[in-house]
Amino acid sequence: MTNSTQTKASGLNWINIAIWAAVIFILILTGWGLSRANAVRPEAGQPAPNFNVEFFNGYEWETKPVGSLDDMRGNVVVLNFWASWCIECRYEADLLEESWQRYRDQGVIFLGVAWLDAEHRAHGYLEEFNITYPNAPDLGSRIARNYEITGVPETFFIGKDGTIAHVVIGPVSQQMIDVVVTDLLAQ
Repeated sequence: MTNSTQTKASGLNWINIAIWAAVIFILILTGWGLSRANAVRPEAGQPAPNFNVEFFNGYEWETKPVGSLDDMRGNVVVLNFWASWCIECRYEADLLEESWQRYRDQGVIFLGVAWLDAEHRAHGYLEEFNITYPNAPDLGSRIARNYEITGVPETFFIGKDGTIAHVVIGPVSQQMIDVVVTDLLAQ
């Protein structure tokens, strides 16, 4: 066999390996997608899935650096999934902080969950927007999987009884926050 024949044969082997690797990757993604197709996204009227978090912006819930959604029952909770790399999240960051400042003394808790974000970038985002409400990383995307989020931002408004009242896919508006929070506080 000549050198040029060996080079062609070697090149074809790598092409075959790459093609098979791509096929296997596509099959794995398809299987994962099909397994997630049966997952149920919590919607309005359903109980909000509980989760535990360790706050990473120095916030302490009742003097503890960890908390759970169940600990917050009795309050209205605005649960916002975000990421520092998300452009639309940046549009709503100031609005969420201003709303937290307005409603925090009325029994409303804003809780941010950083999704698929490096911790140092998440800290930078919180500092950039002077965010003071509690935030936590979603380690392993456990919380996002329980809520079946489709991307960021997504916001879940949770009533005092722990039931999801409203879900927003995409950025929230001031009017939406005011209407939903006022309604939940009245219940």
